Amino acid sequence: MGDKVRVLVVDDSALMRQLLSTMMQSDRDIEVVGAAPDPLVARQMIKDLNPDVVTLDVEMPNMDGISFLEKIMKLRPMPVLMISSLTQAGVEATLQALELGAVDYVAKPKVDLQQGLAEKQAEIIEKVKIAARARVRNRSSAPARAAAPAVARTGFSTTERIVAIGASTGGVEALRELLCGMPADSPAAVVTQHMPAGFTTRFAKRLDSLAQVTVQEAADGQRILPGHVYIAPGDWHLEVVRAGSNYACRLNDAAPVSGHRPSVDVLFRSVAASASANAIGVILTGMGKDGAEGLKQMRAAGAATIGQNEATCVVYGMPKAAAALGATETELPIEKIAAAILDRCRDRHVRI
Repeated sequence: MGDKVRVLVVDDSALMRQLLSTMMQSDRDIEVVGAAPDPLVARQMIKDLNPDVVTLDVEMPNMDGISFLEKIMKLRPMPVLMISSLTQAGVEATLQALELGAVDYVAKPKVDLQQGLAEKQAEIIEKVKIAARARVRNRSSAPARAAAPAVARTGFSTTERIVAIGASTGGVEALRELLCGMPADSPAAVVTQHMPAGFTTRFAKRLDSLAQVTVQEAADGQRILPGHVYIAPGDWHLEVVRAGSNYACRLNDAAPVSGHRPSVDVLFRSVAASASANAIGVILTGMGKDGAEGLKQMRAAGAATIGQNEATCVVYGMPKAAAALGATETELPIEKIAAAILDRCRDRHVRI
């Protein structure tokens, strides 16, 4: 990678600071330049040390991690990796942090901190390196509920049209922006976002509180309806199948595909088979290549396909891999994808 990634660790636990620092220092491409017990100390260390990446705890004295992150993203945007618990409050805070501009997160072990972190060492090191290469966009505050989208109402009232969306790193904010651009009567959408069990339920509820469409975690056998968005549950693959004249969700816990469960490839391949030219495939920001092959199958089946452009991706990995395979017809800034989806729904003939 050339120069080492310079990391500042911010956590109120001395043990956590020591374990994280030792773990990251073991990688030859990472240098831990400092460790701060709270945001007040961290603020000065950021000025003095100019780190490439900050790892940030959520719950700390003097100022909580979310408030500190908000200040960072407003005054000095930089890559931040959140370290948070999987409690309900921790999940809510993490989702808020990702909306504010944090690149990614790592869940704290619930028991046996030392052993638990050792098991996450490869994940933490990989995410720090990804964060160092990420594009960070200025965020001054968490989003309010979306106003009515600035697009004409579409009048969709059938289930022939279906939109399949895949995302990973940076996808929390990208999905929020895309879905908040969709009117309440949009065609049905199914989404796979790389996210562990315990996060997707709260993620779906949070999106539902912000968007005009109805957003929910997908359930096995659930009928897919217009104006609704179905999020793949953490640790379950989501597929779309035909159920008579309708579409339905199917969940399975088969082995990970492209290194992930849920996998975007699994979703896209099922949509290619069940909806063919009646579908629209969208691949958003994310590390790796999950979804590229599946999107290529969707395009070969006649579906319209869109990739998020490099300039607005936090990590231009998945869209880049899809473009390299010829899977995407076009790439667009995230703020233009909702309108493009609706345009393609109006322009293309629906096959029954």
